[in-house]
Formats: sequence, structure tokens, C-alpha cells
Amino acid sequence: MSLFKKLDFIFFGIAISLLMTGCGGNDVSEVKSWMESVKNETHVVTEKPLAPKVYVPVAYTGKDEVDPFNPAKLLVVLARLKASNNGLHPDMDRRREALEAFPLDTLKMVGTIEKDHVRQVLIQVDKTVYQAKAGNYIGQNFGLITHINDGDIEIKEIVQDASGEWVERNVKLELQESKK
Repeated sequence: MSLFKKLDFIFFGIAISLLMTGCGGNDVSEVKSWMESVKNETHVVTEKPLAPKVYVPVAYTGKDEVDPFNPAKLLVVLARLKASNNGLHPDMDRRREALEAFPLDTLKMVGTIEKDHVRQVLIQVDKTVYQAKAGNYIGQNFGLITHINDGDIEIKEIVQDASGEWVERNVKLELQESKK
């Protein structure tokens, strides 16, 4: 082995032994005394909590109002409509008829027939033909068929105007001539 390698080995051994002697001491009294002095000199400072805000109750004034999400509100509106000054309103409780599912402008009068001495009108919607007579309802505006002629039918509709009042409107649905 060369001289330099031996010297490296010796220096390495000395460094290791010095490190081991620094770690080997159990004398921590110096550290403990320092911690005690810091503990005695340090004072705990606590801030006073803020005074709580004064609670001022507010009276709820909406308890006598109708809840906007309550289904009873609709009943109130319907009762108000029934009590309107002209007394005209559609019958909301009656059973709807088949031709009331379609807007009036999609219905076509394609003819009339007489069955058991009662004149009936033939109404076409898309490719389906319906029969109706005077007194039947038609269209989405509570339309009532009042009279059936050879060339048209007269309908009395009940609609709401801008102020929410129910008004009558007379409409005619004319015979659609087939184009050949």
C-alpha cells in the first residue's frame, strides 16, 4: 500500500472517532437550563375577545302572505279569475275533447255529413279525420262549435285579454277545397 493511501486511511479513522466523541456525550444540562430560562422569561399574551354584536330581531311580515311555491297560490288566482267582474270564464273542470289538443290553425274543415238528422263537420288534423257537431269543443282556446254550415263552422272562443279578463272571440273555420 502506498504512503498516501495509508495517510488517507489514518485521517479517515481520526475523523470518524472525532464525530463519535461529539455524539457520545449525555450532558444536556446546558440545553435544559437554556430552555428553562426562555420558558421563565416568555409571557403569554392573549387578546381580549371582542364584545358580541347586539342582536336586533326583525319581525317577519310575510307570514300572512301566500307562499309563492305553494300550490294553493294557483287556487287563489283561479278564485280571483272566477270572481272577475264580467263573470265569463272557461269551464276548467270539464273533460277535454280530442280536438282541443290542436291549435285552430292546424285544423282543416274537409266536409260535412248528416247522421241521425244531426249535421256534423269533418275536421282533418295531419292525416286523421275527426267528426264533431255543434256543442263540441275545438282548438286550444276553449273554442265551442256554435253552428255548422256547408262552407264553414262558427266557433266561439274564450281567451284572456292583456288585463287577464276572459273575453269571447268569434272565429270561423272555412272548408278547405281539395286542389286537383
